[in-house]
Amino acid sequence: MITLANRPNVVIVVTDQQRADFTKREGYPLDTMPFVDALAKKGAWFNRAYTSAPVCVPARVSLLTGRYPNSHCVTENRGCEYVKYTEDLFDVMRKGGYCTAMVGKNHTYVKPDAVDYCDYYYYHNGQTTEPECEQFKQFDGFLKEINGCVAMQPTPFPLECQQPHRIVTKAIDWVDSLPDQKPFCLYVAFPEPHNPYQVPEPYYSLFPESSLPPVRATAADLKNKGFKWKFARELGENTHKDYDAQMSRSRASYLGMMRLIDDQVKRLFEHLESVKKMENTIFIFLSDHGDFIGDFGMVRKGPEMPDILMRIPMQFYGKGIVAGSAPRPDFVSITDILPTLCDALELPVPAGTQGKSLWPMLTGQPYPKEDFACAYAEHGYGGMLYNERDEINFENCLNIGPKGVTFDSLNTYSQCGTMKMLRRDDWILTVDCEGGGQLYDLKKDPMELNNLFYAPQMQKVRDELVLELLVETLRHTDPLPYPKEPYRIKLHPRNYWHDASFVKKFDYGQQEQKR
Repeated sequence: MITLANRPNVVIVVTDQQRADFTKREGYPLDTMPFVDALAKKGAWFNRAYTSAPVCVPARVSLLTGRYPNSHCVTENRGCEYVKYTEDLFDVMRKGGYCTAMVGKNHTYVKPDAVDYCDYYYYHNGQTTEPECEQFKQFDGFLKEINGCVAMQPTPFPLECQQPHRIVTKAIDWVDSLPDQKPFCLYVAFPEPHNPYQVPEPYYSLFPESSLPPVRATAADLKNKGFKWKFARELGENTHKDYDAQMSRSRASYLGMMRLIDDQVKRLFEHLESVKKMENTIFIFLSDHGDFIGDFGMVRKGPEMPDILMRIPMQFYGKGIVAGSAPRPDFVSITDILPTLCDALELPVPAGTQGKSLWPMLTGQPYPKEDFACAYAEHGYGGMLYNERDEINFENCLNIGPKGVTFDSLNTYSQCGTMKMLRRDDWILTVDCEGGGQLYDLKKDPMELNNLFYAPQMQKVRDELVLELLVETLRHTDPLPYPKEPYRIKLHPRNYWHDASFVKKFDYGQQEQKR
């Protein structure tokens, strides 16, 4: 039995906009994250982990609440005030007797008083704390001048000014200040490798532009895609006349940022080892979503739900976790983090949680594999879909910075409507609110260029997947508020649907919702 005295610490490291396939363990030809790769093979890692939405805030809210966007009600980056849940990760941890901290990029609804220690470093969303020194302040001004784009020269500030380095320093200082008798939950969120794409030496020159692998899809391949994709490309071209000329430097700096992050994860991990904390810690590494980073002649994100934006890195290491050098075959979700930790720490799962516990599979226990045979996700803020027949105004999609204009990849036109995704086996299916469908065989067509949804020979596969998507949509309909007596809602304690051993057991709870 777990008590407060032996309850493990929890460290969650979240990166922003990191492609899952850009590491050597995933087959990428360049060694971008050697420490994180090695750590994954000493623990458990997934190459079929998915975000709940390819947008920063909705995905991060899903991580903290275990709920999908249409349930937690944050469907776009500016909608934090609408959040709906009962208890989140920090509520659970504090109730469980944990010291809690959020260090780095917040970009959620979480307020400073929700944790015991809060220190933000994120230069453009109004949450940056006052820099500790003049050089840090100058660096933050440098980031604003880049205005979300790319620095074409090495960053003229030392490594210590970079946000990942400052964030890890704050995290280490906080851990070292804690009393030994209390467990801690540390949430570390790096704002990178999200744009602006910038790094100092030696990271700037670590992956030369001339040695980069070729992109797997070019702007010419947009002929096979829909309005949102073509609009996103046109928006980039119209905003930056040298858009294509910036692309290879953006890619090279993106990879350099990944290596910089890898070094800082290593620094944090090795410090925890040096102070004897890692032996009783669960260490989780993941990202919120991916980045085009050159594919289709684009950077950032925006249009629809391609696998390169939806699939995320996710790995676990630490107390109780069974090591395995190969990736696990299960489909898992960013929503699964909260219920997994509740299960691991023997803490109650909050009412309304929709993710499923991964703890049995992480610790070598039996679990219903069919519960992890597919991945489900959502996208869009609702309403009708804009298209090429509408009057489109690029001005609605621009951000004005100190040294010019950049574009908002998450805008009215790229985020409109509603779309849902299902991933099973090698298939990825999306269906939108106007009945449009896309079906791709990712093994044969990894960049999703040949839509098989309307192909007559695919009718059986399509119909089976559409039905499964409907079932997943029903299962992920918000259960809150729970029904009043005498109705009793039947819930599996791990949110499983296929556990044959769970029969005639009912779990009923009524918790007041928070808004």
